[in-house]
Amino acid sequence: MKTTTAKRLRELLARPGLVRSLAAHDVLSALVMEQAGIELLFLGGFGVAASRFGWPDIGLVTLNEMTEAVQRLADRVQIPVIADGDTGHGDLQNVARTVREFEVAGAAGVLLEDQVSPKRCGHFANKQVIPSDEMTRKLGAALEARQDPDFIILARTDALAIEGANAAIDRSNKYGEIGADLCFIEAPETMDDLERIPKEVSTPLLANMLTGGRTPIVAFETLEEWGYKIAVCPIASLLLTAFHIRRLAETLKTQGRVEQLANEMFSFEDLKKLLGDADWMHFE
Repeated sequence: MKTTTAKRLRELLARPGLVRSLAAHDVLSALVMEQAGIELLFLGGFGVAASRFGWPDIGLVTLNEMTEAVQRLADRVQIPVIADGDTGHGDLQNVARTVREFEVAGAAGVLLEDQVSPKRCGHFANKQVIPSDEMTRKLGAALEARQDPDFIILARTDALAIEGANAAIDRSNKYGEIGADLCFIEAPETMDDLERIPKEVSTPLLANMLTGGRTPIVAFETLEEWGYKIAVCPIASLLLTAFHIRRLAETLKTQGRVEQLANEMFSFEDLKKLLGDADWMHFE
């Protein structure tokens, strides 16, 4: 029987230690990360909104658009992908559909959050959250809807910024009790909160190391010591890509050529190999 990526993700999470992850913003970035040895990818709404549409992360990407992005990415990499389901794109029926669409598309898990809809990036101001009972009903629908029992349900709360750390911890424990496989408290703003959370939440936890965000950046070794199970850099590839594309454009504009950047680029041959040109050329 073929091992699903969800099963591989379960096996990865069962290993001792911290799982170090990156978020891919498109298929090419995912291929590069997989080749470099990353074992778990996230596909975030921020990255899809920015790379595909040039939009901010404020809930503009539809379920169909996100599902297509999941399918394209999961089709080309062999490692597990956890996809951003935002608020579930609606009420209970919509949450159930989101889970089933992502499963069919090839995701190994889905992230669902307790913001009101339309949501916004977790490191933006003026967020709002739904009542915890409403979120537990959404999680219950997600758990019932999944077809593969290995498919991961990751419950995120944004309550810390609105209701405080105690409430966010209480929500996470409640979400874990209903059956969420992993929990994620978004945007702690102090080292004390980051260290405290794993001590008081019983469900395995994700730490979100967003470059330039509200959360202090902590060494992955420290996060592991504190008890986190996954640490992810959610937009680092996007920031790095934008920086180097701008540098490329500015170099061309000011110097009229770009060959001097060759040592900082993929070689043409390596890129062709990464994209699998030989797998297609034999059809000629």
